[in-house]
Amino acid sequence: MFVRKKEGETTGSLLYRFSKKIQQSGVLKEAKKRRFRARPKNRLKRKIAALYRVEKQKEVEKAKKLGLL
Repeated sequence: MFVRKKEGETTGSLLYRFSKKIQQSGVLKEAKKRRFRARPKNRLKRKIAALYRVEKQKEVEKAKKLGLL
């Protein structure tokens, strides 16, 4: 990313424009994502999590049918 200083522009506004461009481009988000990469879960944990999600979804649907939600 690069930004040129406009004629008569202050350094503060230049930094503001630069930071806005960085945020809009998604470069910062991608860098943080790569820096703090989570380790992959093992098969058993993924399976347990999936079963838990399915069970919770069934509970929510049942509560909707009964008018509790």
